[in-house]
Order: sequence, then C-alpha cells, then structure tokens
Amino acid sequence: MNKTHHYGTGLIGNCAYIAHIEKNTNISWLCFPRFDSDFIFGSMLDKEKGGEFNVLPEKGSFTSDQEYLENTNILKTTITLDNGEEAYSVTDFAPRFHNFDRYHKPLMLVRKIVPIMGEPKVKINCKPVTNRGEKFLKPSMSSNHIEYLGAEQQVRLTANCSVNYIMEDMAFRLQRPIYLFFTYGQPLEAPVESTAERFLQATTQYWREWIKSTSIPHFYQKLVVRSALALKIHQFEDTGAIIAASTTSLPESPGSTRNWDYRYCWIRDSYYTLNVFNSLGHFQELERYFEYIQNLPTNANGRYQPLYSITGSALLEEELSNLSGYLGNQPVRFGNQAYTHIQNDLYGQVLVSLLPLYADKRFIESEKSHSAPFIYNLLDKIEETMNEKDAGLWEFRNLAQEHCYTFIFHWAGSCAAIKIADRMGDDKMRAKAEDLRLKAIEKIEACYVPEMKAYSQAIGTKNMDASTLQLITMGYFGNDIERANNHLKMLEKDLLAKDYLFYRYKHMDDFGVPETTFLICAFWYIEALACVNRLDEAVEGFETLTKYCNHLQLFSEDVDHKTGSQWGNFPQAYSHVGLMNAAYRIGQKLDRPNFL
Repeated sequence: MNKTHHYGTGLIGNCAYIAHIEKNTNISWLCFPRFDSDFIFGSMLDKEKGGEFNVLPEKGSFTSDQEYLENTNILKTTITLDNGEEAYSVTDFAPRFHNFDRYHKPLMLVRKIVPIMGEPKVKINCKPVTNRGEKFLKPSMSSNHIEYLGAEQQVRLTANCSVNYIMEDMAFRLQRPIYLFFTYGQPLEAPVESTAERFLQATTQYWREWIKSTSIPHFYQKLVVRSALALKIHQFEDTGAIIAASTTSLPESPGSTRNWDYRYCWIRDSYYTLNVFNSLGHFQELERYFEYIQNLPTNANGRYQPLYSITGSALLEEELSNLSGYLGNQPVRFGNQAYTHIQNDLYGQVLVSLLPLYADKRFIESEKSHSAPFIYNLLDKIEETMNEKDAGLWEFRNLAQEHCYTFIFHWAGSCAAIKIADRMGDDKMRAKAEDLRLKAIEKIEACYVPEMKAYSQAIGTKNMDASTLQLITMGYFGNDIERANNHLKMLEKDLLAKDYLFYRYKHMDDFGVPETTFLICAFWYIEALACVNRLDEAVEGFETLTKYCNHLQLFSEDVDHKTGSQWGNFPQAYSHVGLMNAAYRIGQKLDRPNFL
C-alpha cells in the first residue's frame, strides 16, 4: 500500500440515500432504501462479495479525473485511455429538486456516459448484491431494462443502449450519450434521455440555489461550500436525523480493530452540527432536526442514549460479518453497541441545540414548541447525572469517569435553559437552571490541576483531553484570555502533533494507545487559537489542515500524522462541521470588508 493513503471516492446523495463512487467509475458503496440498510454495492468492504457497477474501457490502461460540477453534489469522472485518442465521462447524480411543493428525492441513481474523444469501446458492469454480500441478485432481461431479482424491492437498470451487451458483459462503441437509471422500488416509467437531462438540469439548479441561499464567510469559501454540500446529504430528510458518516467499518488505523458503524445519529454532536446550520442560515435543516430530537424515545427514567437510528429507533445491535473488510481490516460491524453506553453530556447538548428556537427572532412565537415538560426533563437529567461517572464522548468501553466534557455541557445546557426560561417567563425553571449552572462550575473546577494550570480529562486524573478545548470555544473563561491560554498551552504540550493535527487523548484505552489524530479536534484547536487571539496561528493552522482532504476536498475522521494518511470513517460529517465552525470563527475575527 502506498505510504499516503487517501480515500479515493466521491459521494453523491439526495437526502434519501448516499453512494460512493471510485475514480474508476465503480460504485463501491450504496445502501438502499436507507443510509443504514443493507448494501446493494459494497466492494469497499469486500472486492469479491460486494458486487460492482462501473463503466470501464474494454482494454488498455487509462487515467481518471474526478470533480464535482461547481456548487453541486453531482460528480463527473473523466476516463482518458493511454492511447491519448479516446476519452469519455461518466456523470453521476442522485436526483433532488422541487416537485409538487415538496422535494423529489427518489431511490434512483442516474449515470450519463458521454464520448469526449474518439469512439472508445466500453463495458457496463452491473452486479448488485443482497444479504450483506452473501447473494448476487439474478439479472432478468426485458426490452429496455434489466430486472435484478432477489432483493426485498424491485431493483432495475433502465438504459438507452443494448441491454444484451450489459447482460453478456460485452463491450460496445460509445458513439452518443448513454443514460442509465438504477432504481430501487419504484422503477422509471418515462422516456430515458429527456427524463435524465431534465432531472440533471433540475438537480444542478437545486444545489446551486441551495448554496446561494447560505451565508458563507469569505474565508476559504470554496472549502466551506464543499463541506456544506457534503453535510447536507448526511441529513435523512424524512425524519431530520443527521448521520455521522455513510460508511461502516473503515478502521481508525490499520489493524486497530477500531472499525465502527457510523450510519447513525449521535446526540452528542447535535450542538456542533446545528451551530453550522445556524451559521449557514439554513432553518429547514434545523427545524427537521429539532423534530427528530423531540420524537426520540427515552428509557423508563426519561434518559436518552448516545445514538439512535435515523428513524429514532433505540435498538442498534452490533453484529459481526465475515466480509473481508476495507483493505483486509476486520472485523466488519453492522450496528453499534455504543447505544448501550452512558453519555451524560447529551442533556446539555440538546438544551444548547434547542436554544435558537427560543432565542432567534426569525422563529415566530407559534413555532416554538412550548414544551416546558421537555425542558424540565432535560434539567432533571442534568441534576441526576451531575455526580455520575460516564463513558465520555469518546465512548470508552471499559472506563467510567467524571468527565470534564460532560460538565462543560451541564454548564452550557444550564446557561441555555436560563435564556429559555426568560423567554418563557418561567421563574421556577430559571431558578433550577441557575442552581445547576453553579453546580456544574464546581464540577468543572474539580478537574483543574493547579501545577499544570489546566483542566484534565476527568476528576482525579491528570490526563489531558482535546474535548476540553470546548472550555475555550464555548466561552467558559469569559474574557479571561490568560486562563484560556494557560489551559490551551498545556493541551498543546500534551496532545499537539505536527501540522496542527491533534490527538483526542494519549493514554491507554480498551484498544491500546491511539495511533491517529482526530480531525475534528484539530479544527477545535484552530477555533480555540482564534478565541485567544492567536489569529495568525489559527489562519496558518487552518490552511495547513486543509491539505488532509482527498482529491475532492472531502475529509475523513482520522489522520495519521506520520504519513498524512486518511483513516476512520469517510467522509466524516463532523470533520466538515469542525472545518466550517473554524472558518466562521476566523472569518468573524478577521471581519473586514471583502473588497480590501
């Protein structure tokens, strides 16, 4: 394997599904009908069992270029044969546009194949699978489409080229645009060419208008736009849930066995994600997410769990599969046992996330869910868990502590509840929230280690933890820049790797000592630098980190600072969230007219 490892896929999506497309046009990951369903194409996790869907030259080697159509989630892959005389492009998109006063987001993947130079001979390979790769679907030919039998719903490939060629793996000359519709459930019952072009134009227009309606800082605009587009398709529009990543079992480092299924919604990340949508000025996504949170089930004691499925289901049993794994990394996991963990920062996260509903004047009174019981339950939970040990946001499987990060959110949640109580004119709620705010401050201060002039990971330990960067970025120190900077210096001393990359922590955990740095921590660090007025470093750090993306400016969860390789789930929604929050923070600090 080459020294620097980057994920070589781009992704498309329409808020109903996401597909990963490799530079050789192969669709290496696609789950239907939902983000967390079984895969139809999954060669990312197993080359033999994962099936394939690509458009390759009949013979000869080739080079490939991949780019997004500007300001869209539409991906174009250009294949140039080494003879230099033949080339073609494959444009892939997931249709999404306004139709009948709602969004049209069918379970349909459209591929447009166009000759650019000469008449290259190409082969269309389409071999979908089911039962986690245990079974290939059986192709059955009709006049203009192939039906793939054996899935729960109708799977169909509709084309305006010879379906016999596809059935028989035969190459043919590419002389005109070829359109392929790969559908799940509802098949295409419409003319192929004109429908594909109409959908392509409408989808292009939808994404460009969506970007135009965002407020994006002038600082590194292009990267922020790509991150916003990537984040948007990680929201499952039907319920409003936002998943951490569309993939499962991509290892945090080679051979580490830290291979998790990330196709779920983590409550602990809601604050950062909603912060971004708030900065982007996108209320539709915010409101859908609020609805999702308010519909989540709690257990008999009114408690939340750390993560839920995209429909809010609580049971996410972890199963191991016998797939060979990404680059041979096993185990391959479906489901995530972390749903059983205790993470007590959640209650503050939800309160802080709900604040815009009450505090932002763009929401009218009647839109506010006047759910005082909902707010009281969250405050009760902060009170109940104030002295409880938990797994912390890094989900230690065998280590329970009183985590500083949990208390930060007890504090922030209480502060948010004070504001909500003021808006609702509820004095009892205000008094309760104020009492909890003071208790949370006591707990945070119990994490202070005087000789280090810094706050440790948990009460009674001297381990440093990148999550305590939030003391700085969430304003715990107020205007006391000196205290903030002292804490920051200790974190730098302990956890900073080269190139502004940052470790989550460096102590042993259930799987040994962490080998890779965590990208969102690096972006938190950049934000913290901006907060303590070390602005030149913040700008330099941001620019340095931006090189750790793949060829499409997509970021993974982890980076190996020794090789610069991308690891962990990909793309990681929260890495993009971290990038955007850091860009906004720097943009605010640099605030100057854009013509200068």
